Amino acid sequence: MAVITAQPYDYSLPTETGIALIIIDMQRDFLEPGGFGAALGNEVGLLRAIVPTVQRLQQAFRERGWLVLQTVEGHRPDLSDCPPSKRQRGNAALKIGDPGPMGRILVLGEPGNQIIPELAPTPEETVIEKPGKGAFYNTNLEFLLKTHNISHLIVTGVTTEVCVQSTLREANDRGYECLLVEDATESYFPEFKQATLAMVRAQGGIVGWTATADQVLTGLSQWSAP
Repeated sequence: MAVITAQPYDYSLPTETGIALIIIDMQRDFLEPGGFGAALGNEVGLLRAIVPTVQRLQQAFRERGWLVLQTVEGHRPDLSDCPPSKRQRGNAALKIGDPGPMGRILVLGEPGNQIIPELAPTPEETVIEKPGKGAFYNTNLEFLLKTHNISHLIVTGVTTEVCVQSTLREANDRGYECLLVEDATESYFPEFKQATLAMVRAQGGIVGWTATADQVLTGLSQWSAP
C-alpha cells in the first residue's frame, strides 16, 4: 500500500477510490493590497510565500489528470447570502460589499474575488463559490467529490486557522481522509498556523494528517490511481 510520510503517522493512499487537491481561497481579496484581508489590517504579503508550493502541487495533479478543485469566498452582488452579522463584524475599514481598489469587497465576479494569476484554473477545473468559511457550506462540493469517487483530500490554501480549518473539520465529519500540506497553507498570524497544524494532527489525527509538499509528492509518485 502506498503511503505519504506524515504526522501523526503515515497517511495511507486509497486502493479503490480517488484523491483530490483542494486549493482554498487563493484569491486577490486575501493576497493583494486593497482587498478584504488588507481592510482587516493584515499584512497580506505573508500569504504569498506559499504560492510556488501550491503551484507545484497543482501542476503535479494536472499532469496526472487528477481532480483539482479551487474555492473562492464571496457573496452575491445583492449580499442576500451574507448575514448582517458577518458584514458588520470586525470594524474593518472596508466591509463586505463596499467598493474598494479591486471592486466591491468579497463580491463574486469582482476583480478582487478572482484567483491570483499564478494559480488560475484551467477551463476544465471547477471553482467552488462559497458564501461561508467552510467549503461544504451551501456549495456542491460534496456532490462533486461523490461524483468523482473521491475519499482522500490533499488540502492547501488560506487562511490556515479559518477557511482551511473549517473545511477540514467539515470534511472530517463527512468521512473524508484529509491531509493538510504544511508549507502550502498560510495565515496572517504564524502562531495561528502552527496551532492549527498541531490541532489537526493531535490525538492520533483527530481531524487529519499534516505533511510537507515534498512528502506528499514523494508518496503520490508511488501511487496508482484506481
